Amino acid sequence: MLLAAGGVAAEGITEQQADDILNELRAIRRVLERQQEPEQPQARPPADQKVSIEFAPGGYSLGRADAPVVMVEYADYQCPFCRQYHQTTFEQIKRNYVDTGRVRYVSRDFPLAFHEHARGAALAARCAGEQGRFWELRHAMIANANQVKAENIFAYAGDLGLDMDRFRGCLESGRYGEKVERDVAEGRAAGVSGTPSFVLGRLNGDRLEGIRIVGAMPYQAFASRLEEAIEQSR
Repeated sequence: MLLAAGGVAAEGITEQQADDILNELRAIRRVLERQQEPEQPQARPPADQKVSIEFAPGGYSLGRADAPVVMVEYADYQCPFCRQYHQTTFEQIKRNYVDTGRVRYVSRDFPLAFHEHARGAALAARCAGEQGRFWELRHAMIANANQVKAENIFAYAGDLGLDMDRFRGCLESGRYGEKVERDVAEGRAAGVSGTPSFVLGRLNGDRLEGIRIVGAMPYQAFASRLEEAIEQSR
């Protein structure tokens, strides 16, 4: 741009105004150049972690005891992601793998410290198990993960026809607290830190050897891993 005497541009603006305009144009150009840069690929999720853990007998499971593959779920009854998994994926896994005898499905407790009602819910499920209603109360609580306060749990138990005096006495005794803590310790040994998390693999003596899977993934993500594990067991 040509300038007149006294620092006034030929078009009637000052030198400072001209510099400001040029700086603004440069800034706009930098923004446009950044927008045209190719997007960086998103980071891939971490690969499944291989694990080998001591696997305590007992607890609650579905499917054949001698199924070639074991799938353990570490759950928190107050966890919204556990609810999501059960609403979208669990029934398909049960129908296609557990009910067909190819997978044994094991429930483990992993109540998270910041969920006020999770540990009480874990104890309640076990107390319902004394009356043959573990899986039913488990389902009711996970389906209502945002409503597992004590009064609601008692309502769910009543709807299932439990002997409420016996159920209440079991809860007050706290006799399953040690077993809940044992589940938590087992989960931590497998590297579990959040819920839902899973260990999927084969039993080798008293050890479960396989992979740790984290999160409420879609059914197909589990199915592909289950198929691989079943194939490897042959």
